[in-house]
Amino acid sequence: MFSSLASFGLSGITPYLVSVEVDSRRAMPGFDIVGLPDAAVKESKERVRSAIQNMGYPAPMSKLVANLAPADTKKQGSVYDLPILLGLLVACGYESLDFTGTAVIGEVGLSGELRGVPGVLPMVLDAGKLGYNRVIIPARNAAEASVAAGVEVLCAEHVRDVVDYFKNGTPLSPAQSLSTGSKSAQGYLPDLADVKGQAEAKRALEVAAAGGHNMLLIGPPGTGKSMLAKRLPSILPPMTLEESIEVTKIHSVAGMLPPDIALIEDRPFRSPHHTVSPASLIGGGPHARPGDISLAHAGVLFLDELPQFHKHAIEVLRQPLEDGIVTISRVRQRLSYPSRTMLVAAMNPCPCGLFGHPTKPCNCAQSAISRYLGRVSGPMLDRIDIHMEVLPVEYQQLTATQKEESSADVRARVCTARKIQHDRFKNAPNGVSCNAYIPPALLDEACGMESAAEKMLAAAFDRMGLSARGYGRILKVARTVADLDGAGLIGTSHIAQAIQMRSLDRKYWGGS
Repeated sequence: MFSSLASFGLSGITPYLVSVEVDSRRAMPGFDIVGLPDAAVKESKERVRSAIQNMGYPAPMSKLVANLAPADTKKQGSVYDLPILLGLLVACGYESLDFTGTAVIGEVGLSGELRGVPGVLPMVLDAGKLGYNRVIIPARNAAEASVAAGVEVLCAEHVRDVVDYFKNGTPLSPAQSLSTGSKSAQGYLPDLADVKGQAEAKRALEVAAAGGHNMLLIGPPGTGKSMLAKRLPSILPPMTLEESIEVTKIHSVAGMLPPDIALIEDRPFRSPHHTVSPASLIGGGPHARPGDISLAHAGVLFLDELPQFHKHAIEVLRQPLEDGIVTISRVRQRLSYPSRTMLVAAMNPCPCGLFGHPTKPCNCAQSAISRYLGRVSGPMLDRIDIHMEVLPVEYQQLTATQKEESSADVRARVCTARKIQHDRFKNAPNGVSCNAYIPPALLDEACGMESAAEKMLAAAFDRMGLSARGYGRILKVARTVADLDGAGLIGTSHIAQAIQMRSLDRKYWGGS
């Protein structure tokens, strides 16, 4: 006998339909799974065989073949256990079940218990678009699937529950009723008011948040670089629903979504250790999972002690930062993950950290300083919009009793500036959402300047020896400063601030 039912696979965060076909015929007993299965899919036959017997069905004594179509696309993971098992029950004549209009997803334990699988949210969302009436998933994935609209999502704890649903119409619990309603993955965010002094660095942080700009903080140890970076999420605007769904999909595919989280609403903050590999940063490995830059999509990727990272790991970030997308190529597949994140990097100016310190001498040789700074290349610096020096805080500032400005106050200004940008780019192509991603075609239109400001920028271009990319970065930062001031045209004060936030590389690297 023959049986067929629908399931899904994933290419990156993009789902595709998989037809699970199971055939049983009289021959020497055996069980083969075809359709380019990986090791986890091949092992499915042992899980399915044990689950069938432990549920009270006789052991199949026929030749079984499960085909996962399309056969030329590699299949990964344990997501096909449940559809293979249900198809086998029908193909062997144990049950008569009608799967019309239903897609099935889930891993099966040896007792028949259903276990959660990664990537359920994008699969469920795609099922509705393809015209399926319902999707049956493990109860553990109920929370993330509850945000899907346009399709009925039913949850089961055991294979018996699914069989009873198809056989007797026994109802299954809808995903909505199982969601805890918890939508926060980070909880408490540290407040910017905790940072004493550092007014210029805080202003640069505000500008970076308002425009979505990449940022480099450089200065001696203990000046507050990490404190500032870790408080950036507290001043970023709330994510839109579209951003939340996309971030949740990435974390679901990576298997990093807690079972009680329906939708990630806090912007991600990723801070990998400096020993991280290039594949961990941009994604890859045997199953081409998303890396830190994609897990930080719509949020912040913080690289502390930037020169300590492997140089190749830093350099592989260049294209994803520019394009907002990571493409991972393999022999049989090509995957893409979103990577539109804010890069915030922090570093000391030399190996001992005291180069440029106002009171303490640096004992490093000039050659050692050059080698240390040389670990961060010019092209990488060119992709960082804001370069800010963070100097030691004076004693009077540390002991001052006056209250520092809170994250909530700064966030209000950031949200106002982002609203201006949203209105400006609402009809723009390629989903431009903030000034950091203004495409070259819109640069002149979006960044109109007063004549005096244009002359100031022209003089700076010649004096600083800016590259074309550096010119564009200054213009975008100036646009953000103008938005924070509520100005329609970019003025001289806005250009001056943008140039000041871009000139540190000349002090330390001697370039643009």
